[in-house]
Amino acid sequence: MGDMEQYLQPTEFLDFHKKKVKDKALEITKDIESNKDKAVALFYWVRDEIKYNAYSYYPKVKANLKASVTLRRKNGFCMSKATLLSTFARAVGIPARIHMVDIINHKISQRLRDLMGTAAFYCHAYSELYLNGKWVKATPVFDKNTCIKGDFFPMIEFDGENDALFSEVDTKGNKFIEYIGDWGVYADVPIDKIDQIFTKEYPEWYNNPDLLLANSMKKGSLKLNK
Repeated sequence: MGDMEQYLQPTEFLDFHKKKVKDKALEITKDIESNKDKAVALFYWVRDEIKYNAYSYYPKVKANLKASVTLRRKNGFCMSKATLLSTFARAVGIPARIHMVDIINHKISQRLRDLMGTAAFYCHAYSELYLNGKWVKATPVFDKNTCIKGDFFPMIEFDGENDALFSEVDTKGNKFIEYIGDWGVYADVPIDKIDQIFTKEYPEWYNNPDLLLANSMKKGSLKLNK
């Protein structure tokens, strides 16, 4: 399989071989001709129609990271939303992959900071889409309502030509997102690597599902099973 070909295939997590996933991608891009415009439409659908839920990022349950599951639940976190966007892109013939990095969000809630024991989000992810001869980064993580509630501005916008990443500062000049590590790109979700990193970096909550579940119930929708 050629290097680019691997970024067009269905995988365990980018599972557009499932009819509902492929049908949704085709529905979103119906009557859109160019790959660039298809990518933009897919980006905004994933950004705003899939509600952000940080408490559902629990890699010990693989289903939490599958595109088909995120589509069904209508909520997800950075990795699952990037996975869904990359899956949709492949479903309409756009090469796509996942880029995994570590970030610090200087504006997260104290409750989430207390749960994680840090403001660092290890294994944060965004999509990379191959458009007009180059890889373009796209981060569909925070939906509009999450941005309003968390004051996460500026919102990430995507035009299909320029990288769409977090800003270092917010619209008031305060620290917002800091990129602190880079794990590279992947054709599928690197589940084993994520599990290893979470085990090391989040020793308290990651190995205590009752603690995570208690916090997620306040927030909304962690599933510890399918």
